[in-house]
Amino acid sequence: MKKGLILLGLVFLFSNSSFSQDAGREIPAVDVKNLKGEIVKTNTLSNDGKPMIIDFWATWCKPCVQELNIIQENYEDWKKETGLKVVAVSTDDARNSSKVPTFVNGRAWDFEILLDPNGDFKRALNVNNIPHTFLVDGNGKIVWQHASFEPGDEEHLIELVRKLAKGEKIDK
Repeated sequence: MKKGLILLGLVFLFSNSSFSQDAGREIPAVDVKNLKGEIVKTNTLSNDGKPMIIDFWATWCKPCVQELNIIQENYEDWKKETGLKVVAVSTDDARNSSKVPTFVNGRAWDFEILLDPNGDFKRALNVNNIPHTFLVDGNGKIVWQHASFEPGDEEHLIELVRKLAKGEKIDK
């Protein structure tokens, strides 16, 4: 029983940690859509040499919405301080993706929203649980990721963004 609990604990630790096999990896090329219905090639996502957050979420996911609401509350300040760009990728399926624009507008989220109704981008980045947050450096390389959200996680996230904005490396 103890061995089983230890193994379960290790699986949980590594599934929610910032350790990333994707560290240093470029954003894969997958077609998604923006809220206007235009196709966006994900490998073209960039932020002019500044940090970028790519956050996978869904309308039905309470922690996802909570995380994005908190990011929105701080977004203007974070942009001014670090040049940060946030891209929120909805994983709502084809049935629910039509509800995303109204959902986003009702919350006045000021970041780029992309739709991944078939889960192609999600699969390309090995996202199993949402919310799932990726931090991308100014060179377009994934340098950190985290699954799940608890209030206060945004403080760690912005500290990492600040490091990147200063040209510092992220510890894994």
